[in-house]
Amino acid sequence: MVAVVVILAAVISTFSLGFVDELRDPGPNIAQSSGEFVPQDGNDGGIVLLTHEAGDTVRVEELEIAVQAECAGGTRQGRIVNLPAGAGNAIRASDGQIMGDNIFDERSLNTIDNAVSQVNDGGALLKTRYTAGEILLFRIPKNKCELTSGSETTVRVIHTPSQSVIIKKQLTA
Repeated sequence: MVAVVVILAAVISTFSLGFVDELRDPGPNIAQSSGEFVPQDGNDGGIVLLTHEAGDTVRVEELEIAVQAECAGGTRQGRIVNLPAGAGNAIRASDGQIMGDNIFDERSLNTIDNAVSQVNDGGALLKTRYTAGEILLFRIPKNKCELTSGSETTVRVIHTPSQSVIIKKQLTA
């Protein structure tokens, strides 16, 4: 009887420990964030700003940005991956940093930030850490996705190790 109990305990513990190994650590907690869409005149489209206001610091290399935009020609979805920004301080498809629809401005983030008074250093995508007070920015140019007045853009910041959405913002043009 004792041998049966010992074998049963060993089988149950092995089975349950196998599940524990598959559990992921929870994602970081961005307790508070804000999002803003800064419309631009002409062919420049608009700039998306996501401000990390409070919560955990996150390594930029552990982030992906998923964007769904209501463009004049229909809904388009793209992802910014393999961060931080690469050559020329830019997010570029040729550097393997854009997946899905390429609706992103591939110019230097330092150039893009010139249109935004709150940012003068290219933003968090050029850094190693996304901390409270930092602004993450990118531009959706008109020639890749024309955003008409009232169109919505959903932005999700994903922590890749945990596959957790740590920021989700719905922005209106």
